[in-house]
Amino acid sequence: MMGDVKPDVCVVGLGYIGLPTAAIIARAGCKVLGLDVSQHVVDTINRGEIHIEEVDLDGLVHGVVQRGLLRASTEIAASDVFVIAVPTPFEKDGHHTPDISYVLAAATQVAAVLKAGDTVILESTSPVGTTEQMRDLMAGLRPDLKFPGKTKETPDVSIAYCPERVLPGRILEELTNNDRSIGGITPRCARKALAFYKRFVRGTCVTTDARSAEMTKLVENAYRDVNIAFANELSMVADRMGLDVWEVIRLANRHPRVNILQPGPGVGGHCIAVDPWFIVAGAPDETPLIRTARNVNDGKMHHVVAKAAELVEAHPGAKVACLGLAFKANIDDFRESPARYVAASLARKFGSRINVVEPYAGQLPREFEGTGAVQIDLDTALEECGVLIVLVDHDVFKVVPLAERSGKVVYDTRGIWPDQPGADVAAAGLRLAS
Repeated sequence: MMGDVKPDVCVVGLGYIGLPTAAIIARAGCKVLGLDVSQHVVDTINRGEIHIEEVDLDGLVHGVVQRGLLRASTEIAASDVFVIAVPTPFEKDGHHTPDISYVLAAATQVAAVLKAGDTVILESTSPVGTTEQMRDLMAGLRPDLKFPGKTKETPDVSIAYCPERVLPGRILEELTNNDRSIGGITPRCARKALAFYKRFVRGTCVTTDARSAEMTKLVENAYRDVNIAFANELSMVADRMGLDVWEVIRLANRHPRVNILQPGPGVGGHCIAVDPWFIVAGAPDETPLIRTARNVNDGKMHHVVAKAAELVEAHPGAKVACLGLAFKANIDDFRESPARYVAASLARKFGSRINVVEPYAGQLPREFEGTGAVQIDLDTALEECGVLIVLVDHDVFKVVPLAERSGKVVYDTRGIWPDQPGADVAAAGLRLAS
């Protein structure tokens, strides 16, 4: 630990990871400056409010802002520890080239206020070598400071990589309790970052080098992607054979060494749908399995669109409700969401026949503009729509009783309604009411 003196902390990026992280650090008693490019985000947080949906985050942010431990700004200021949590998307160039420009822009801002004794920690999921690139950029901007790995003397600053591994809807709990891999540019850097994380992390913190920590984060999400791809491919095979994939998986998982995951309309979110491409970009000739898994999961979206369109065309007089837009249940995160892609594709094809139910959205995303599709609530969908397409397994959808689904045509891509009668194409989740 750093004695009794708590460090001043700057968290760069106040999104789905940055804001909860800033709030938890503030709860530990550190004064935290949250930096964001959006004035709306800054103003919202400084009122003690939040701009994202996350369990218990509103109360935590309100409390630490009131106590003066967290404030937000668009302007960086000198701090002792800098935590960078900005987006790392990939280029839409057909090659899925990683885009680390936000990381480098954040590092440029940090470099301007960096001083001897500071620690810079990158949390953004990044291609292997990004932490070193960040170090090199800052070293070029600040020749007055000695950087780790660039000097034979004792460095002035410490630089490390420490990715989060959290589940949306449980972020506060998991930021606190999950184990962390802390990768330093040098062992000294790792120890410095370790001392910082031990202030607010109860899980085990394991130190390693920065490149290993970067790869670990990518591997965790690629592992998930490959296993989901097996389930999604199995669902399409079962579809072809007229089998109920949910029943097949349930029975197969009774084997003591088999644990098949649940299929869905694809894979979304900023992590699992993106991070495997970072590995492929770094070793394109050695990653046929990871690349294929990505293609299978993306292909499942097109499969679902085709099946749903076939169903809508078969019931020309019926209104259609697409249930859910988020990339997973009970959150308001729509990044890389297969549900969003499927619903928007159907809206472009069928226009005003398509209705969208998404309890975590105040309005439809921009790709629905001009399609004629509208947002409605669940009760209206159950009253007026003859076709229900389940794209997200929100809890509010799961509890709809069979009586309210009676007489509906249901395409259940998440397997939330196993009691739905009929099984015309049960493998893909299509169940027709008898």
